[in-house]
Amino acid sequence: MTPGKLAEQPRTPGVSQTDVVVEGIRQLIIDGRLRPGDRLPVEKDLAAALGVSRNPLREGVRALSMMGVLETRQGDGTYVTKLDPSMLLAPIGFVVDLQDGSGTTHLHSVRRILETEAAAAAAQRVGAAELEAAAELLRHNEAELARDEPNHETVIENDIAFHRIIAEAAGNPVLTALIDALGGRTMRDRLRRSITQPGADDTAHREHLSILAALTAHDSNRARTWMSAHLFTVEDYLLERGVVSPTTEEAV
Repeated sequence: MTPGKLAEQPRTPGVSQTDVVVEGIRQLIIDGRLRPGDRLPVEKDLAAALGVSRNPLREGVRALSMMGVLETRQGDGTYVTKLDPSMLLAPIGFVVDLQDGSGTTHLHSVRRILETEAAAAAAQRVGAAELEAAAELLRHNEAELARDEPNHETVIENDIAFHRIIAEAAGNPVLTALIDALGGRTMRDRLRRSITQPGADDTAHREHLSILAALTAHDSNRARTWMSAHLFTVEDYLLERGVVSPTTEEAV
């Protein structure tokens, strides 16, 4: 994008200059005047076009960089990123991290909805290499669970990797990014269940085997059903522990 093509943007009264920068650059991307990989105009031209001074321009650029929209290359200027969904949705994980216990069941509920449909989609698309990678993870967990004192963190890490393979096999990068943002952040609840609920790991392992069998058979309905049943067990555990339930929260 050349500076000469950058028309001055209209000002909105009552809006901070930093917000003007964020909105202005966002609109330029939406309009197709800035594309993934494009270098931003020099600071002076961009500030003039957006009607802001250089300090708020830098703050706006910094904010967009934190969102994964822009990247500053030392000595080379600022560029629009590839706008990859995994980068743009990464801040969701930060929001999830800030949630207190009252929102735990809601997070798991959203995760269940997303992963259930991802499993159904994956059943139609999954390849031999992905199936073998998923099976290998389950073999590692089976060996770990056979120990006198299994490493629960290892089991859960393999669990997350298993679910990630399924999400990626669904072939939708936005769905994969959303699942990744939620799945990794709910690890502490899954780990707590693994440690405190007798038989939880073995139950989860059997459910994983059923999910893998459905994927191997390319049976979307069974993959959806087994994934849903599997994730409901985590939600049931959270409700049994006394975490604020949806019905209780709705009544407030």
